[in-house]
Amino acid sequence: MEWSDQGILLSSRPQGEGSAVATLLTREHGRHAGLVMGGRSPRLRGAMEPGTLVAARWRGRLAEHLGHFTLEPVRGYAAAFFDDPAALAALASACALVEAAAPEHDPHPALFDGLLALFGLLDAPAWAEAYVRWEIGLLAELGFGLDLDRCAVSGANDYLAYVSPRTGRAVTASVGEPYRERLLPLPDFLAGRGGGGPAEVEHGLRLTGHFLERHLLNGPLPPARERLRERYANAVARPR
Repeated sequence: MEWSDQGILLSSRPQGEGSAVATLLTREHGRHAGLVMGGRSPRLRGAMEPGTLVAARWRGRLAEHLGHFTLEPVRGYAAAFFDDPAALAALASACALVEAAAPEHDPHPALFDGLLALFGLLDAPAWAEAYVRWEIGLLAELGFGLDLDRCAVSGANDYLAYVSPRTGRAVTASVGEPYRERLLPLPDFLAGRGGGGPAEVEHGLRLTGHFLERHLLNGPLPPARERLRERYANAVARPR
């Protein structure tokens, strides 16, 4: 069997003498792993960085086998953020989440396109808010969309302030106030009221993290996601 596709390098690990096992998110073949001969060589070192867009060719006897990748780097997104640890942490977090959550060999072209779009926004002033929205899109693409458009109780859409941690549906400030200790805060920038900034992004990461753990991962968030939470505040506060 053989196919060619675009891929985003999610991770790589050493294998044997000088080779590596690469995991890609491909546009038409989903999350896919393969052995890259010479993957630890200087020629391919750049291609093996998480976030690198590659032209990939996979060969294997059967679809369920590991198979072999031939990779040609197209664009290395991580290199643009070597001087910006927080944005680099966002890139690493997104790659780790996709690797942990995306089903193997299941095509999700929208997820592929959305990940590239996120990479393109990581040098923008509101990149952290864009990252939170990307996590909401990840949840929706993989089967658990949040309902943040109107109140789950009253049907109103004025001053939505909380989200049910059980259903992922928003409620207004007046409806949710008596239960605020049991609800997740809904950031203003997700409720259409502008806003943003470190505190609002922290609320957004807490909101999406809850549903990622509960509905997609069935376990803890990847370490890269936790590192992002520690670093993003400095990045969004720093003028660009």
